[in-house]
Amino acid sequence: MTGLDLRLVLPAAAAWLAAWLLIAVPEWAAGAQAALWSVSLCVGLVVALRLVRPWGAPVCGVLLVCCAAAALLASAVTVAAPGRLPDAVREEAARQAGVTLLLTVSSIPVQTQSFGAPTLFGPAGADSDTDLGASPRVRFRGILTGIEPGGAASGDTARDDAVRDDAVRNGTLRSLSVPVVVFAEAAQDTAATLQIGSVLRLDATLRLTAAGDAASALVFGRGMPELVDTPPWWLGWAAELRTLFTAAAGELPGDGGDLLPGLAIGDTSSVEADLDEAMKTSSLSHLTAVSGANCAVVIAGVMLLTGFLGLRRGIRIGISLLTLLAFVVLVTPEPSVLRAALMATILLLGIASGRPGRGVPLLALVVILLLAADPWLARSYGFALSVLATAGLLVLAAPLTRLLHRWLPAWLAAVIAIPLAAQLACQPVLVLLTPTLPLYGVPANLLAGPAAPAATVIGLIACLLLPWLPGVAGGVLYLAWLPAAWIAAIARTSAGLPGSRLPWLGGAIGMLVTVLLTVAVVALVLRGRGQVRAHWPIGAIAVLVLATGSYGGSLIGAGVGRAVAFPADWQIAACDIGQGDAIVVRDRERYALVDVGPDPVLLSECLDTLGIDRIDILVLTHYDLDHIGGVSAVIGRVDTALVGIPENADDERLHDALAAGGAEIREAARGDTGTLGELRWEILWPVRGSPVMQTGNEGSVTIGFDGRGIRSLFLGDLGEESQDALRRRDGPGSVDVVKVAHHGSGDQSPALYADLRATVGLISVGRENGYGHPTDTILDILGSVGTLAFRTDQQGLLVIAPGPGGGALTVWTESVRGETVAVAGPG
Repeated sequence: MTGLDLRLVLPAAAAWLAAWLLIAVPEWAAGAQAALWSVSLCVGLVVALRLVRPWGAPVCGVLLVCCAAAALLASAVTVAAPGRLPDAVREEAARQAGVTLLLTVSSIPVQTQSFGAPTLFGPAGADSDTDLGASPRVRFRGILTGIEPGGAASGDTARDDAVRDDAVRNGTLRSLSVPVVVFAEAAQDTAATLQIGSVLRLDATLRLTAAGDAASALVFGRGMPELVDTPPWWLGWAAELRTLFTAAAGELPGDGGDLLPGLAIGDTSSVEADLDEAMKTSSLSHLTAVSGANCAVVIAGVMLLTGFLGLRRGIRIGISLLTLLAFVVLVTPEPSVLRAALMATILLLGIASGRPGRGVPLLALVVILLLAADPWLARSYGFALSVLATAGLLVLAAPLTRLLHRWLPAWLAAVIAIPLAAQLACQPVLVLLTPTLPLYGVPANLLAGPAAPAATVIGLIACLLLPWLPGVAGGVLYLAWLPAAWIAAIARTSAGLPGSRLPWLGGAIGMLVTVLLTVAVVALVLRGRGQVRAHWPIGAIAVLVLATGSYGGSLIGAGVGRAVAFPADWQIAACDIGQGDAIVVRDRERYALVDVGPDPVLLSECLDTLGIDRIDILVLTHYDLDHIGGVSAVIGRVDTALVGIPENADDERLHDALAAGGAEIREAARGDTGTLGELRWEILWPVRGSPVMQTGNEGSVTIGFDGRGIRSLFLGDLGEESQDALRRRDGPGSVDVVKVAHHGSGDQSPALYADLRATVGLISVGRENGYGHPTDTILDILGSVGTLAFRTDQQGLLVIAPGPGGGALTVWTESVRGETVAVAGPG
């Protein structure tokens, strides 16, 4: 990389870091302090380094631009932050009451099961479809533009109403521009009308997000959204075309029809959860994110066509820019699309002026411009991965090709080098999302990569033909379906192979180790011929050899290798910790832990096996030793703890220890709800304020999770009396997985398990426990309702993932060798 490259790369990195830090710690950006500090730092560094010779002047220039870029981003954050979360919105969220919101849709709605309805679990004995409601639930990004008085049975006092009405009159609740994520209902015949640019009225509740999130709040709708206004014409044409194309592709068979809209126009709303997870596991999900490759194909096609028509260069470039703009509107301006489109625009303008730019400086300039326009992109994983993948291709693809060409033909070396370069550049960020390594990522890209441009081009042609020549477009769609189906087949096959995801260190440590290894690989790839005998290549090789040996040893010696066989999309894991409960619920990189078992050592081993460093939600159902004895293993690693009512001073001290470790302590009761990634959770027991069954086994905190194809319920140590009481209070309805109460004791309610009709019953129990758990009583109850029992005493660690069909599950059991069982849902 040249000095000119660094003069833009370093300022881009400085700007990105400044925005990332200021957004993560909002108080740092209060007022204009952040910009002033950056400018002061800039002046101080320049004055200091001007005294250093002979390299002082060049370094001063680079640092001056770095500080200026950081000051620019600091100023942008300072100016934009107040408008993203006005005090009026903050107060409405704090009230946790119903309000009526005006929202503008800003992303394509996708169906979701993690829906913020008032309750997740319907009346006892109801069918699961009835429990979840007849209408589909959708999730989309939007802009909160206004809050109307009144609202959905908010329960405001007269004084609160007067205050809110006055706020609306003087404008503090109008003309807002607050980015939000919306969970809402949509009727079957109107779901397609929620197009980008539509203005909606929705009765909902607001909940603020954590600092640094791209959205300032979550909106949980109550009832159907009302369409207030349709998209403007310059967005409406694209919405209609997307809807038409997605509907036409949906009539094609299998995964190919579901995947084609994503490949052609970036619309992934039709991709089922299991296919989405397979694409991620096989490192192919980038194919459904429209980015540089798609933009390059579109521009190249336009330039070739206009060149064939003999048009002048200026006209050709102008037509290309207009086509690019229309393409961005059609595929929606996602971060990767914006990055690719802006790079293409600057490149075309450079060609028009006779001064085409080079790749790395151009990428750095685009990063600075986009972050200045929207500093919150600094915390977008999609934007980061898009930039890193592009940088990897620009910097590493050519050297890797030359290196591989020593042993392979040039064309094959290039084909392998391209996905490998992108994978190397992105891997440090990918481990933050999922602490695993994709074993088959590069081979999967080699097989699927050539099909992606064909699906993109042919699919886009079919999309444009649909309004005018639907018959011809139908034939073209079938041609586009072939490469799409091929890509889906590659994704599912590679995701299903043993060890498709190897476990890796999570969090910041995992990222730093990955960065170190990536730097060592890059250093070896980029070294010159005259540097072969230098000391640093030997050091890089030593680091790689040591890391490979240590990693292989950890897989074999520490038992981590068991995780190689886990389903990549696992959602529930019951730890084998003896006579006690410790069960993990997961959504990608988010984790909840229900109880901690009796022994911190056994719990630590289980969490290490699962690759878990941080617990987002800890649920302590009650305070018996077999449920809280292992708590020392997670102190300092918990964000939020949902706990029952403390019974004595020891319980209070446990709360204090968790709080001292940084956890927020929340006493849980029926009606409490929240989210874990895209899973929705709800507390069903105990009842707040009730004079009975509040503590001990009978007061066990009972929590349910819903999303990504699995509804689960964790009963703690509830006995028959409390189970029947839970059932009488609008019982949970049917679920897919139930954690059997009290380790399978005989104190159970047959009626509750009949209502649950679970596919799988998890029994967390110790070998030769002395209590006779699980009893024949509970095993007979489970068998009579068609629930298949899985036991940690006989089968060890249990891991559950969604199965390939509706209601089906995949259960991995440790047993002696480890086996995977496909479990069909109840018939």
